[in-house]
Amino acid sequence: MLRPLRGALVALLLLPCFLGGPAAADDVRGSQAAVLRTLGLAQAWQVTKGRGVLVAVLDSGVDPNHRDLVGSVRIGRDFTEGANPGGAPPVRLHGTYMASLIAGHGHGPGRGDGVIGVAPEARVLSVRVILEDEEPGFRTFNAEARYEGVVAKGIRHAVDSGAHVINLSISKDLATEAERAAIRYAISKGVVLVAAAGNDGAGRRTAPYSYPASIPGVISVAAVTSTMTRASFSNRNSSVMLSAPGVDILGAGPDNEYWVGRGTSQATALVSGVAALIKAKYPKMSPALVAQALASSAVAPRGARYNTGTGFGVVNATRALKMAAVLSKHRVTASGPGVQHPDRPIATAAPGPVVIVNRNQQAITVFAGVGLAGLLGAAGGLMVVVFLVRRARRNAGVVAVRRETYATR
Repeated sequence: MLRPLRGALVALLLLPCFLGGPAAADDVRGSQAAVLRTLGLAQAWQVTKGRGVLVAVLDSGVDPNHRDLVGSVRIGRDFTEGANPGGAPPVRLHGTYMASLIAGHGHGPGRGDGVIGVAPEARVLSVRVILEDEEPGFRTFNAEARYEGVVAKGIRHAVDSGAHVINLSISKDLATEAERAAIRYAISKGVVLVAAAGNDGAGRRTAPYSYPASIPGVISVAAVTSTMTRASFSNRNSSVMLSAPGVDILGAGPDNEYWVGRGTSQATALVSGVAALIKAKYPKMSPALVAQALASSAVAPRGARYNTGTGFGVVNATRALKMAAVLSKHRVTASGPGVQHPDRPIATAAPGPVVIVNRNQQAITVFAGVGLAGLLGAAGGLMVVVFLVRRARRNAGVVAVRRETYATR
């Protein structure tokens, strides 16, 4: 039975995620195969599986005891504290689901059962910034002004806790200045932010902009179907940078359960996983270059250009890592921020005067003579034009006098 999962804070709506009933653990990995192939993970995992990277999941909370996540989850701040009545346990369904897509490591012999995430050796920092609608404090959380700034606080907390990537499978209609400032802070610290483009696109040529996905510096992710076409619900606007599978995506839920769902939330988590692979291999790569590696390597239909539905195409981990390898050779210039071409050395001092090694006097004389001749020719031509103009004016005057003489006779 399908049912919507919605969580919110003031003006912040968790992207609708339609969830089916629990699936058996031994069915999960096989059901993930198509998505894993689409993302090109088999080859990417030969390069890195995300070891050493911390991905902050700003969501409804993550179950650290799920067998596919156990040992990989660090519990951060709960910015919803006080909204639920005392003793009410958090649901943590959506957050656990997203975390498993990013860093699930499976379980059983060879960890061959359960959910495998895009970056299975990465770690997750759970930062709780939303409640799910099943929770008793849901209305309080959405009504009270003290919870308005939780996303901005969560971003700063994630950065200060050492996160390399921040996953934001959340959306709202407007951004606050505090959120914009928090995003600037995260980017200044080298943290990659990935957010959902939104699920309001059904029947619309252009869907509303969602935040924080539409804030500059954030990687906005749309959802595609298994045929690599835009999912009908996925927002379509110019903030979309790239896309990822977002229909019939299997993931983990609390209490060792498994769920299937659809939404740009899932697509966002998959892209966050690929960003984690890049940061694991190239830890000093700036957020802008990570975004460039993801977008410029995305897979699009032959001849297709950027479009507002799927961005530059569908993310591919293998291609993104190859592009990141090229971009990693770029350096920051000594004079300030910017990208330095890898084949050009960085200047360490102000250049001196230009030294002429060889002066070809004969060539200089020839070219000077040619230039002088050209100049004289131009001057002569101008004089001829002036002479002809004056002559024409005199002739016109003579004709006029003759006509006047004839008229008086």
